[in-house]
Amino acid sequence: MSETEKRNLFGRLFGGNKTPPPAPAAEEKPASDTPAAQAPEPAPAEHVQALKTPAEPAPVVEVPALQTPAAPASAAVEGEKEGKKPGWFQRLKQGLTRTSSRLTEGIASVFTKRKLDDETLEELEDLLIQADLGLDVAASVTGALKKSRYNSDISSEEVRAILAEEVEKVLAPVARPLEIDPARKPYVVLMVGVNGTGKTTTIGKYASQFTKQGLKVMLAAGDTFRAAAIEQLKIWGERTGAVVVSGEQGADAAGLAFDALRRAKDEGYDVLFIDTAGRLQNKASLMAELEKVIRVIRKMDDTAPHSTVLTLDATTGQNALSQVEIFGKIAGVTGLVMTKLDGTARGGILVAISSKYALPVHAIGVGESAADLQAFQAQDFARAIAGVA
Repeated sequence: MSETEKRNLFGRLFGGNKTPPPAPAAEEKPASDTPAAQAPEPAPAEHVQALKTPAEPAPVVEVPALQTPAAPASAAVEGEKEGKKPGWFQRLKQGLTRTSSRLTEGIASVFTKRKLDDETLEELEDLLIQADLGLDVAASVTGALKKSRYNSDISSEEVRAILAEEVEKVLAPVARPLEIDPARKPYVVLMVGVNGTGKTTTIGKYASQFTKQGLKVMLAAGDTFRAAAIEQLKIWGERTGAVVVSGEQGADAAGLAFDALRRAKDEGYDVLFIDTAGRLQNKASLMAELEKVIRVIRKMDDTAPHSTVLTLDATTGQNALSQVEIFGKIAGVTGLVMTKLDGTARGGILVAISSKYALPVHAIGVGESAADLQAFQAQDFARAIAGVA
């Protein structure tokens, strides 16, 4: 094609004096507005397709509305979440939601537009017993209601308030945190309990708390039956800076406890936690081994262990009562830690245990982090379980 023919063709296509091609005026307008330098772009069909959309998106003028960067917005949300991190009472209420919901819904159904008579009191007593609060607590609650409000109208909110008061009366005398006596160095804490109650995790959480207080902490991996328990304790040692004394899987637990106590004495440790294998309370041979651990460490310190802490899984309900009884006889339990309150509707069992045995309740757990193991507060627990704000 000659140069003249090329020029004529270019003129016909891009606005020369020749008759323009039969394209719609609406489609040709953007082409005429486009600078000549941009005319030969490789994909003009894309521009045409965009113009055919009936509801054309707003042009460049809308860009300012999108100028806020995504990252700062995300950071602001994170900051807001951190600022609203719930306190201990809120975490406790959340953890006891299943327990309190069961109680509050039951109370509401019993006291809907009814006077307080013998029938409603009997229904309430059955409800409290089914919630694992125990016979004594159920009787004290119904007794208090009968004394003050018999044959009167009463709301479910008033019933819950009286329930909280009665539960607090039971729990207040036993709410005692685990305290380390500096005169006994090392202060020996023996952790006992059945399989899966959270002994090793509880030790790790206490180690975290005590090392932050400036105490020198040692952990003895006395659950020699399970390699996983030994490794778990070592991980807690790394996290908290506590020294871990361990042996091979299947090693003699009593011998390991003795060696750990000797080292803790020699090196001036403040606290020694001794983990033990989980054992069912009805297995005589395993309970005998626990007795052996205690006998052996008393050869070095006849006052040890200074605290024997029984961990209880709240989900076990009534079975926890027999655990307290048997471990109390064998190991001389001095205090309790209740775990897994956030996964059960049977948190009321702690009230029944406290009413029957009156053992100190050192702490309760409502989560996996070290901060989720907190010293037991009777009023907070009573309010949370009764659904009182």
